[in-house]
Amino acid sequence: MPQRRLFILDTNVLIHDPTAVFRFQEHDIHLPMMVLEELDHAKKGVSEVARNVRQASRFLDDLVAGASQEEIEQGLPLPGAPGPSGQPTSGRLYFQTRPTRLSPSIPLPGNAPDNDILGMALTLRQDHPQCQVTLVSKDINLRIKAAILGIHAEDYYSDQALDDVNLLYGGIRELPADFWETHGKELDSWKDNSRTFYRVRGPEVAHWHPNQGLFSADDSADFIVRQLHGSEAVIEVLRDYAAPNHAVWGITARNREQNFALNLLLDQEIDFVSLLGAAGTGKTLLALAAGLAQVLDVPRYREIIMTRVTVPVGEDIGFLPGTEEEKMTPWMGALMDNLEVLAPKEGGEWGRAATADLLSHRIKIRSLNFMRGRTFQNKYLILDEAQNLTPKQMKTLITRAGPSAKVICLGNIAQIDTPYLSETTSGLTYVVDRFKDWPHGGHVTLRRGERSRLAEFASEQL
Repeated sequence: MPQRRLFILDTNVLIHDPTAVFRFQEHDIHLPMMVLEELDHAKKGVSEVARNVRQASRFLDDLVAGASQEEIEQGLPLPGAPGPSGQPTSGRLYFQTRPTRLSPSIPLPGNAPDNDILGMALTLRQDHPQCQVTLVSKDINLRIKAAILGIHAEDYYSDQALDDVNLLYGGIRELPADFWETHGKELDSWKDNSRTFYRVRGPEVAHWHPNQGLFSADDSADFIVRQLHGSEAVIEVLRDYAAPNHAVWGITARNREQNFALNLLLDQEIDFVSLLGAAGTGKTLLALAAGLAQVLDVPRYREIIMTRVTVPVGEDIGFLPGTEEEKMTPWMGALMDNLEVLAPKEGGEWGRAATADLLSHRIKIRSLNFMRGRTFQNKYLILDEAQNLTPKQMKTLITRAGPSAKVICLGNIAQIDTPYLSETTSGLTYVVDRFKDWPHGGHVTLRRGERSRLAEFASEQL
């Protein structure tokens, strides 16, 4: 039987994930009084932190409601699914009900709340020698302090979409060299409105996902998975957007990944597309070109809505004047740069001005702060810098999509600026993993930089 463990939760764990108290299976949880005090100080405001604090407090209030002081002393049972024996698999929640008897053996100046939590960890370790006492915190310095004092400490991992970011779904798969020999014996093929389809059967199909790109090493043809039924799949030959006659608003695909991305972005049956890639791989340019083609050339959508997380790289420049769109303009430099590339060069000064005016009426810049409660119908929604969103924020934004809307998430999980988010806990990683088996979603990780040879070299070497 595995050793029972006692987990002490730091405040930042509950701020990061208000449901954290329900995620430790059969183990017990202890909350120091200092954690409740810090939650109380952080509950005011309209920020994401304040909302999470209030949600965590509501969960704790539901658990405490109706319990006597004696029941609280004995620990409150946490709800959980019954195990094989019919007994609940969850542990109990304990609150600090008496002062800590032990303090750190060496004087720790400075942060009194952290020192109080460390003192409780030492006290619990003495009171429960048969259990492993673990301090769970997102604060690296607190975990270092705990290690110095001999207290076992861990980061909070339950919110990770993946154990290793290298396991993240890439959206593209290379076919084995003998694929057509092993899977082409019962091959069916047909055409429908100049589109070519194949029905293939074999063991390789079990590893595929809907709308996944397939390619062979000999560059004979590229395919996209359209239907999956066990060991049988329907695949379609991709449209080649690298050819000049298939250019999208003057943009052609410069590599295989960009061609896959344009096929997903221009597919009316796909409602959600995520594009990952380093700086200069063409994420924003491809999304905008495909959006303009479907708003102005083929009127599938009424307008393009573009938004992004306003997390500064350097020092914050403070409050900005003007309307919502004017406040967001400094954050939308990438949009303006790409519109310069997409705007027609011919037509003289008057023609370029008319085009710029037309685009400004069809591309709207919106702030994330005012998205809650909205519904976007027949809109092409681009979420830029999506790696800085939490899974909860990502859910809030994607659920804004109404009938005939399309959502595009762009980002680079190697450039996360939001505190307490990592490559494995980012909302972008979360949606890529959760949407990979949905028939109306698609994903591509762009590998090659196409901005310039300088940008590509800097991205690789710096």
